[in-house]
Amino acid sequence: MYMTVKEAAEKWGVSDRRIRVLCVEGKISGAYREGRGWKIPIDARKPADGRFKSKESILSQIDRKKAELNSRRPLTEGELERLNEEFTVEYTYNSNAIEGNTLTLRETDLVLRGLTIDQKPLKDHLEAVGHKEAFNYVRELVKENAPLTESVIKQIHYLVLADKKDDRGVYRRVPVRIMGAYHEPVQPYLIEPKMERLLLDYSASEDHIVTKLARFHLEFEGIHPFIDGNGRTGRLIVNLELMKAGLPPIDIKFTDRIAYYNAFDAYHVKHDLSAMENLFAGYINARLDAYLKMLQE
Repeated sequence: MYMTVKEAAEKWGVSDRRIRVLCVEGKISGAYREGRGWKIPIDARKPADGRFKSKESILSQIDRKKAELNSRRPLTEGELERLNEEFTVEYTYNSNAIEGNTLTLRETDLVLRGLTIDQKPLKDHLEAVGHKEAFNYVRELVKENAPLTESVIKQIHYLVLADKKDDRGVYRRVPVRIMGAYHEPVQPYLIEPKMERLLLDYSASEDHIVTKLARFHLEFEGIHPFIDGNGRTGRLIVNLELMKAGLPPIDIKFTDRIAYYNAFDAYHVKHDLSAMENLFAGYINARLDAYLKMLQE
């Protein structure tokens, strides 16, 4: 169910123009452009509720909730199982769907249980299984507190790209373009030095983990080091680093893909980091709320 800009403006008590600005900036979760107008989920939250008022306020909320979660550690096996229940399936579905996979959420669940879906490509089945295996590998890396290296990134990619054996875990050797994007990925001979520089900058950064990861993700996808599977690999890297930092993994929804794409354009065209930072922060904040609520129950 969706509402128009006018209906959202009346519901939230703001101007039509303000709603359109929020849509363009990707600050209304699930909103997407249809023709000249916008479709806004009927249950979307008003951004002015505090989640997006300022970077400082939401990052301080995340720090406070993380401290509360830390006070409850170590969590039992039962608590961990409940917190992660259904996450892997939904995460695999959304991350693959953003890249064009045609499996539904229900079909993804069945494939991960070992079943085959009639009339769906083998590629889609392999992508689902590969993503789950890559996420399991990421979880093992978290337990080891493994540092983020090119080798780790290539191994994550190797597992993700289950349907293209010759391209798994190796940097691309040909130029590419991202359809519809304003930014053009670097030439193949620049990939290795750019990746080395990116990892050094990430390691040296003293910014908040959310800020660091937003910038890393934008730069990583901008380099586009692999011939395919960059988006899925990049989002797995984000979750690897979030979990190492004691934060829950996030699942960027397929319905939020327009806001996600807009965040890349905002960075590469306007050098604006805030759109991706706010998107990440909103997801992390919501996941912390869900964790704490379940633990309280």
